[in-house]
Amino acid sequence: MKWADYCISKLSLNENGFIDNIIYYNDLGKSLSHSYEQNRGWMVREVLKGKTFCSIKKNKEGNWNKIGDFSYDGRIFSWQTVPKNIVQRKTFISYYHYEDQDYKEKFKNLFGDLITHKSVEDGDIDSDNSDGYIKQLIQKGYLADTTVLVVLIGVNTKHRKHIDWEISGALNYKVGDKYSGLLGLLLPNHPDFGTSKATYNLMPIRLADNFKSKYAVIRDWTDDRTKMQEYIELAFEKRNTHSDNIHNTLKQMTENTNE
Repeated sequence: MKWADYCISKLSLNENGFIDNIIYYNDLGKSLSHSYEQNRGWMVREVLKGKTFCSIKKNKEGNWNKIGDFSYDGRIFSWQTVPKNIVQRKTFISYYHYEDQDYKEKFKNLFGDLITHKSVEDGDIDSDNSDGYIKQLIQKGYLADTTVLVVLIGVNTKHRKHIDWEISGALNYKVGDKYSGLLGLLLPNHPDFGTSKATYNLMPIRLADNFKSKYAVIRDWTDDRTKMQEYIELAFEKRNTHSDNIHNTLKQMTENTNE
């Protein structure tokens, strides 16, 4: 059964608050087409032809769900909120593979169309030396042009040397024309999740240093696509507004501290 003729996943507004452009999919009944981009004028013409629109979002499995219909009163569209149709930031996900792999997969499934994914998969990089590890990340393109590093903060994230190395590499100006923005997400298994707190000694120390300096952004994990896009954009913008606050002089970890 079709949800609508056209299913909208992202849109942006102009300075007057009207829809400027949309990303949409044709509803084929049992599946959706690949994505297209159009403007408000095209939407109005399609509505006048009797075509229908709805808002959609991705779930944790990476499948699309309908979240509401668009309406049009002859002048104004109304709809259920979707993320903005803006540049997809090149995003590297740093996480503890053994404990938090599920959340990394959920991040990809929920937000994969909002970012350009740059993260390391198991077996991609093989090094126990921090300099060698970061060099490989740059040479293989993971950190060379990353603009936002997302750290998934679980119970034992602070103990893992590779996460420290990835944060250090992302905050190295030589990696690109600017540093990477830094976003830490407190996972639901973390003691601070849902408490409005972000305790320094319960997160990776290099991340804590940059949170103290107001460069890093720390938020609770969310399934909300609009909120996550806002978090990523805030971390991205701090590359411009708070780069003088970066702290990356701490000696890199040489071993995991929970083994």
